[in-house]
Amino acid sequence: MEKESFEDSEVARLLNENLISIKVDREERPDIDSVYMTVCQVLTGSGGWPLTIIMTPDKKPFFAGTYFPKRSMYGRTGMMDLIPKIVDVWKNNHGDALASAENITKMLSEYSSERPGDQLEISEIEIAYKQLSSIFDETNGGFGTAPKFPSPHNLLLLLRYWKRTKNKKALDMVEKTLQKMASGGIYDHIGFGFHRYSTDAEWVLPHFEKMLYDQAMISYAFTETYQITKNPFYSKITKEICSYVLRDMTSPEGAFYSAEDADSEGEEGKFYTWGYDEISGVLNAEEMKLFSECFHIDKDGNYTDEASHGKTGKNIIISKEIDLTNQKTLNSIREKLFKNRELRIHPHKDDKVLTSWNGLMIASFSKAGRVLNEPLFTETAKKAADFILSTMYKDKVLFHMYRDKEVKIPGYADDYAFFVWGLLELYQSTFETKYLKHAIELNNVLINNFWDEDAGGFYFTSKNDNELIVRMKDSHDGAIPSSNSVSMLNMYKIVSITGDIELKNKALKIMSTFSYNVKKVPIGYTFLLSALDCIIGAGCEIVVVGSPTSDETISILNYLNNQFLPNAVILFKDSSNDNGISDIASFTDKYSPVNAKCTVYVCRDYKCSLPVSSIDELVKHELLK
Repeated sequence: MEKESFEDSEVARLLNENLISIKVDREERPDIDSVYMTVCQVLTGSGGWPLTIIMTPDKKPFFAGTYFPKRSMYGRTGMMDLIPKIVDVWKNNHGDALASAENITKMLSEYSSERPGDQLEISEIEIAYKQLSSIFDETNGGFGTAPKFPSPHNLLLLLRYWKRTKNKKALDMVEKTLQKMASGGIYDHIGFGFHRYSTDAEWVLPHFEKMLYDQAMISYAFTETYQITKNPFYSKITKEICSYVLRDMTSPEGAFYSAEDADSEGEEGKFYTWGYDEISGVLNAEEMKLFSECFHIDKDGNYTDEASHGKTGKNIIISKEIDLTNQKTLNSIREKLFKNRELRIHPHKDDKVLTSWNGLMIASFSKAGRVLNEPLFTETAKKAADFILSTMYKDKVLFHMYRDKEVKIPGYADDYAFFVWGLLELYQSTFETKYLKHAIELNNVLINNFWDEDAGGFYFTSKNDNELIVRMKDSHDGAIPSSNSVSMLNMYKIVSITGDIELKNKALKIMSTFSYNVKKVPIGYTFLLSALDCIIGAGCEIVVVGSPTSDETISILNYLNNQFLPNAVILFKDSSNDNGISDIASFTDKYSPVNAKCTVYVCRDYKCSLPVSSIDELVKHELLK
């Protein structure tokens, strides 16, 4: 529409003569997008982008749609016909248009209200597992058919389900999906990082855009799968994703950019595809033979156009299979191709910094840092968190966006929720209590400004924001988890540390607030169900007391970090220099080393088993199995 309509002089004349045109960046203003996308779904039965809304001066919508070409074609109304019709209605049926807008606004308010139900049971996770199993692609991994999205929060739930039930199929589904994704064209084998989605069921033909939130959530899933399997392939992909984000998506201040476009030079995928002669011009004959065998390189090209399905003569890099045996040689080849590709015109980088997506990436870098014992990843997470805390958090307000040294827009619920998640992960990687204190403080700000005292749950917008015609709640786990799902998990983890009963009640209230919707479609709420698994599953608090520099403390922490303990919270108490954890988690006050050795207290609901001081004892510990 940008090229066809908004940049077309005829369409622009019609728009400018008759309407006030406002173009909204849906990432900058997800609150506006959420309200009016709901309008479109209610009015038309479906949604999507571009989203087109026509509204009254007081922001009440009376028309909604998605894509409109310049001229009508194939039964689709064009802008040149649509605008005169809208103008006619506004001038000659003005009262009807206003009445329609009022009715739509009223319907929107009713649609956005919840139907609270009973507390959820563990059986809802079982139902979600069965639903995911029923749509699992046994051949290609992933769920459903084309187009295929990564949806890593589905995989995170399956890993937790496997942990609790030891159902091997759940883990198999995760491994199959991650392996197929990482070998397909949706993964950038030359420069690393995942593209947004696959246009086919085989993960071969991507939509080439790269989103920060995908890198965060996918790498988190790879890291957790590595914890379970110890398969170096999963740690390799995690490291590659993180290296891509560090190289191409990190600002000089240490925060993370939002996205890279699919197009360059006006052509989708041009930056990422290769002619056979282009590759052979970079590699010698022996390298070309190996690379062609490993990555499906074809003289006639293997990349087909998404629209026409015709051959383009270009190659997309697709790995035949997971094979780490030739890694040294393939790394050398990849480096040659990468250096050559860097000479091309790059896709546009969306360099705005979004607090919400940064929170997800901080969580992922933190987790990868401690699990893979990569200090650089932990330092990267710290630098990003410190930037947000120093630049984007002012007078108890967390801001949504930063660009060109300007902070804009008071934060939404997902800015608070995702950043709190990142800070909780960062504390467990650094044991710097300042991050834990900030997480608790920001969670309190979220409650004070976004909590619905009547029905429960968090509104997406603050009580101080009166711009929109209705306050919506974000509960569905779509491309990324919802703010309510992540907050539910955050609050329970904070409860595990602080013992704040009121906070526990709020976490349970979120569950009942959305339980009616969850029970209708459990697989639409997989991250919320992961939070449910934490609340009613086998969570525990692990308190490690010792000297942070001693070999025994380091080895015990490394062991714990390597275990898949998704519902555990690890706290560290410095035996020689109180690091302030007792002020936050008062139940740790009485814990001290036994026989001057690093000592671990494993607790559930603040009831602790006998302290242990060796990895052998931890291996046998009932609460850690």
